[in-house]
Amino acid sequence: MTTPRTMRPRCPVCQPAAARRVSPAPRRRARRRRRSRRGPLALWLLALLLFAALAGFKSLAGAESGASTPAASPSSTVPALNGLFSPRAALLDRSSGRFLAGQAMQEEAPPASLTKIMTVLLAIESLPNLDQMVTVPSEIFNDLWAENASLAGFSPSETVPLRDLLYGAMLPSGAECCLTLARQVSGSESAFVEQMNRRAEELGLENTRFANCTGLENRNHYASAADLAQLLDVALNNEIFRQVFTSRSYTASPTAQHPQGFTMCSSMFALLDNLPGQGSELLGGKTGYTSQAGLCLASLMEVDGREYILVTTGAPGDHTTDPYHLLDALEVCDQLRSGILNV
Repeated sequence: MTTPRTMRPRCPVCQPAAARRVSPAPRRRARRRRRSRRGPLALWLLALLLFAALAGFKSLAGAESGASTPAASPSSTVPALNGLFSPRAALLDRSSGRFLAGQAMQEEAPPASLTKIMTVLLAIESLPNLDQMVTVPSEIFNDLWAENASLAGFSPSETVPLRDLLYGAMLPSGAECCLTLARQVSGSESAFVEQMNRRAEELGLENTRFANCTGLENRNHYASAADLAQLLDVALNNEIFRQVFTSRSYTASPTAQHPQGFTMCSSMFALLDNLPGQGSELLGGKTGYTSQAGLCLASLMEVDGREYILVTTGAPGDHTTDPYHLLDALEVCDQLRSGILNV
């Protein structure tokens, strides 16, 4: 009688090598599992390579096609402008189109009469004949008087050349000139404001919104210092705008109401005249003020043969105090001249 063999568990360590051999079928299955695990990894690597190649192609194509980008790129990493009264400021180098320094550059705030930079630029771009005679509407004055808006000095129903209105809007900041220009371009102020906002969008001014053409206070009317600097940079490329912006004074044409004409003076240069011996670097500027906006200034300066734009908003004071906005511009000129601001 045969005794049954007891089946003992096989120990993989003690088991003889011959007994541990794996049959060919399991070995093939193991190889297939390893290949299946490598498959997804290879696909991921291929996808990453294709993505990198596509991104490089798009970047190269954009550079070769001259893709439209803003001339200047405001950055939160630019050095701070120190020693200023104004809480918001942007300094732009016109040669390179980059911002050199600033503070709260992208902060939205009331721009006051710096608004008129856009008003005058659009009028120049839209009106081909600046010697055309137009009549200043009499019905606009009651509201302007009620708002205590700044006026250039034209009379209700006075007929004047369009060119005189450009100087009247920019130098003494005449609101009656702005409204007359707006009606001449677009038929109404509201339609003109729509055109102002379209132009701002074209220029990439992301922190700017216009509600009127004069800069009078409105909670839906705002701009950043960086946007205003970029706007002025574009405007100064227009020869007529630059001539208006850099003028110290201008004499209006004779009319029935003003037989001898009358002289309009730049509000910035008028303030500068009270500071003898200073500001020779300032080539032109546009001032602004409302109780909410504070003292504002957009200025063009030239230091050591290089042009810069400085926009400051929100300085303390008013028309009866020291011109803190102008003092800020003089301070920046000093810093550029002395090399404190590294260009």
